[in-house]
Amino acid sequence: MISEKLKKGVLLLAEPSIIGDLSFNRSVILLAEHTNEGSVGFILNKPLKYNIKDLIPDIESEFKIYNGGPVEQDNLYFIHNIPDLIPNSIEISNGIFWGGDFDFTKNLINSGVIKKKNIRFFLGYTGWDAEQLENEMQANSWILAENVYENKILEKSSSHFWKDKIVELGGDYLIWSNAPENPTLN
Repeated sequence: MISEKLKKGVLLLAEPSIIGDLSFNRSVILLAEHTNEGSVGFILNKPLKYNIKDLIPDIESEFKIYNGGPVEQDNLYFIHNIPDLIPNSIEISNGIFWGGDFDFTKNLINSGVIKKKNIRFFLGYTGWDAEQLENEMQANSWILAENVYENKILEKSSSHFWKDKIVELGGDYLIWSNAPENPTLN
């Protein structure tokens, strides 16, 4: 059953046939929460043109901001792999944590303690109501994959992440790995 496979910490890969959906086309999503009430995730491979300093001027850093998803895009979220440094973090799984004390985090960034390999910032998140994600899985909108990178996932390059995961799947998915993002432009 799909709901048994869905759990915090897994990756959702957009099925290659999702075309025309700007938020999800070729997306890799880290599922941060999955309960009977719904699910929350963050798109890992959609960098925006902003960095953290553009949004929070008192942060002295160039950390990239990513499009976390279409929900609440006026809110900033972050995941990280340093819970011992950031109080009030919530574990997702495999050494990846969500949020924590933002003022404390800001000070750690400004002092150079937090590096790019430790944290990723998102505008918005991806959310599903109860059973919505299960229904999308049954409709073959998503491919479920384990997070084999664990807490090193923040070091993955966003530019080829989806393609690399599709190649790993092999089989019929290999043809999609080199297909244009929008086949109608071919």
